[in-house]
Amino acid sequence: MSGRRTGAPAPDDAVITGLGVAAATGLGTEEHWNATVKGASGIGPIRRHDASGYPCRLAGEVPGFDPADHLSGRLLPQTDRMTQLALAASDWALADAGLDPATLDEYGMGVVTASASGGFEFAQKELQSLWSKGPRHVTAYQSFAWFYAVNSGQISIRHGLRGPSGVLVTGQAGGLDALAHARRQLRAGVPAMLTGGMEAPLSPWGLVSQLTSGRLSTCDDPARAYLPFDAAACGHVPGEGGALLVMERAEAARARGARVLGTFAGYCATFDPAPDTGRPPGLRRAIQGALDDAGTAPDAVDVVFADAAGVRAQDTAEAEALAAVFGDRPVPVTAPKTMTGRLASGGAALDVASALLAMRDAVVPPTPHVTAPAADAPAGLVRDTARRMPVRSALIVARGHGGFNAAAVLRAAG
Repeated sequence: MSGRRTGAPAPDDAVITGLGVAAATGLGTEEHWNATVKGASGIGPIRRHDASGYPCRLAGEVPGFDPADHLSGRLLPQTDRMTQLALAASDWALADAGLDPATLDEYGMGVVTASASGGFEFAQKELQSLWSKGPRHVTAYQSFAWFYAVNSGQISIRHGLRGPSGVLVTGQAGGLDALAHARRQLRAGVPAMLTGGMEAPLSPWGLVSQLTSGRLSTCDDPARAYLPFDAAACGHVPGEGGALLVMERAEAARARGARVLGTFAGYCATFDPAPDTGRPPGLRRAIQGALDDAGTAPDAVDVVFADAAGVRAQDTAEAEALAAVFGDRPVPVTAPKTMTGRLASGGAALDVASALLAMRDAVVPPTPHVTAPAADAPAGLVRDTARRMPVRSALIVARGHGGFNAAAVLRAAG
């Protein structure tokens, strides 16, 4: 297999027509993208609560988000911050796609999201009420506001999406897994899906839950705390946010004259074996499987959006997997998540959105703060400044804690 596929998408291809983004780099797609291309990091001290007593005190918090600006007073008391961000992003994605679900058949659009934490902040407040005031002070909303599937449910209700729905719980890999599940529904005949991932795991409970992984950075310098592929890598910074995307069958998008941002062309997921088996990790197989699914040769990939764990052993494993697939070719590799933190299931969805914008504007965003690449870092790592270049095909790599691997190939429109 060699070269790249060109031409218009096939009728049953899954194309992306709308984006809704919320991240530490900005509220809204263009604000996020402008900051990302400039290398302007959104990582800083946690402001939503006093984190001075925690070993991890930095995070990528979404700036300037007031849920009352986006949701009704009825919804506010029954939703976690994660869901509030997801509902706003779903509005933006549909508006960006120019798609009104009411114009479709009753079951013509569904929703599949990913979640790694659920509504931790909401759940924590309700548990505090339970233990400090008693069971009568726990709201009925606790029965669903914390749940992993709540974003899919609330988005479905808000927009009247009665088609197939679901949720994927695979950590950082979830954003890609959700898009792949949405593509499966499109191939089954559903015209459109709303999909992606959104997280807000920075409450005290959410932060403590992540500390158990042993992978969070305890550095207090925002410029040195998250350094994937760097010799001084010391873990990652957590963050909140993600992206929601409108995905449509190419023939449906074409019939309504929609603008197409790109095609979700290939995908593969694998799971790592247990550490004591001596078997190799599954990341290389996921990458190669996604390329094979897309019918794309390694030499046709213009950029890789890396998982970028920020832990030396994990970074080495990813660099080795990329080298095994791409050989000596210094394919451009970027990890703009050094500006947002790792967003769990929101991270890969945000990388997909950023890759589509990279195709639109012919620019690869940088990986700020990495000043001393490790000896085994990818040779093509795009570090300090954005690189102007055509981007026609992008590979997205994501790994969830516990052994989840996912990779996806995006192809530019046209």
